[in-house]
Amino acid sequence: MPVAEALARVLADAKPLASENVPLKQATGRVLTQDITALRTQPPLNVSAMDGYAVRGADVAEAPVTLTLIGEVAAGHPFEGTVGTGEAARIFTGGVMPAGADTVIIQEVTSRHGDKVVIAKSAAVGRNVRQQGIDFAEGSVLLRRGQRLTDRDVMLAASMNHPVLPVHRRPRVAVLGTGDELVAPGTTPSEGQIVYSNGFALMAMAEGEGAEVLDLRIVPDRLPDIARAVRGARQWGADILATTGGASVGEHDLVQKALKEEGLALDFWRVALRPGRPMMHGRLGAMQVLGLPGNPVSAYVCAFLFLVPLIRRLAGRADAERVPEPARLGCLLKANDERQDYVRATLVQTPDGPVATPLPDQDSSLMAPLAAADCLLIRPPNAPAADPGSPCVILKLAL
Repeated sequence: MPVAEALARVLADAKPLASENVPLKQATGRVLTQDITALRTQPPLNVSAMDGYAVRGADVAEAPVTLTLIGEVAAGHPFEGTVGTGEAARIFTGGVMPAGADTVIIQEVTSRHGDKVVIAKSAAVGRNVRQQGIDFAEGSVLLRRGQRLTDRDVMLAASMNHPVLPVHRRPRVAVLGTGDELVAPGTTPSEGQIVYSNGFALMAMAEGEGAEVLDLRIVPDRLPDIARAVRGARQWGADILATTGGASVGEHDLVQKALKEEGLALDFWRVALRPGRPMMHGRLGAMQVLGLPGNPVSAYVCAFLFLVPLIRRLAGRADAERVPEPARLGCLLKANDERQDYVRATLVQTPDGPVATPLPDQDSSLMAPLAAADCLLIRPPNAPAADPGSPCVILKLAL
């Protein structure tokens, strides 16, 4: 199955998850489920933009001029009196403009002598005053349904007087590693064993996309153990179960068999991509299942191409599918076969644009080159050989 068709089938039934109200401090990165309307006007009244003196503009049209001080205004402490002709009130940034005053003279052009203040420089009417509603007015829609919230959006929502926001629920992703050969990091592998690494990449990737993650750890190649872990994912309420290892059909590849015994409706198995051909997708009730290969690079690339877009779609994001970016080749590439190839490459910015250079070893078991890569260079099926400088397309690995 071509990669594009496989991704379309993975996303076909993926609808954004239900709405929930979350506190502001939990809202960054989440997607709004409804428009957000300002509950107040900002600023609610005319306020001073500077430290200085609130005056009548007519009194300071010419300078120097001496005014009489009648009070003081600090932020949160309005002045109850009225500024009349020849009068001024000491005011600080954020202070509400007192009645009668329409201009603020900054303190740097003044000198004070008891209850008198000398204004050394004239100012236009309205100078240094933030007018009521200059930022936004009550009732204005400032944040839209479907918008993914940035830190700036959360700041805005707080100023609009919203303590909580309605957003799509975070996807829940359960991660399961299978294989008798796997041992946890920090242990000493016996002969023939390897240290489990795939699941940590998948969990980091999912958490980086805002998902909740359940670590089902490692289970051996035994049907009852795999089935028990799958049931644990369902009981937890996982929206996605991502397995790694055992995805093929060898005698010890039992993941697909265990899932089918639990009721898996298999959608597809095997995709025309490299690395990662033996990838599986299906549904187990409400839970989507992605069976990823055991080779670490294959598992990572498949998760990057399929798991991340699925999480984003469930989270309500509009950018579930990333758009490849143009670049140029940094070296010769041989002709490709019938699979779509995702070549690990470094990326260098040049005056003529980005240059992607494939790493010398593309074996799907090698994690050091994967960690050194900046992007995946996409080679279409049956692509001819390409010379250095030829145009190509890439997916940047930084999410």
